Amino acid sequence: MEYIGYFLIGIVLMILLVKLLAWPLKILLKLIINGVLGAVLLILVNLVGGAFGLTIGVNAITALIAGFFGVPGVIFLIIFQNLL
Repeated sequence: MEYIGYFLIGIVLMILLVKLLAWPLKILLKLIINGVLGAVLLILVNLVGGAFGLTIGVNAITALIAGFFGVPGVIFLIIFQNLL
């Protein structure tokens, strides 16, 4: 359940950043959608991938990458995890 906290903090930080820079609503919605999709995909990768030995450690950095970049961010994390 602590993972959800990381994602909520990431989304709140994105919203604050967007408000400070006064970006249009379209960009804000895109960031929120990427954040939610990235969080859900990261959780699914850990749930399903655990059976195959494929897990991604969830910490502040991975949560921000998945939240900010969405699906491409999670794919990057999977590739990066397998290279090390």
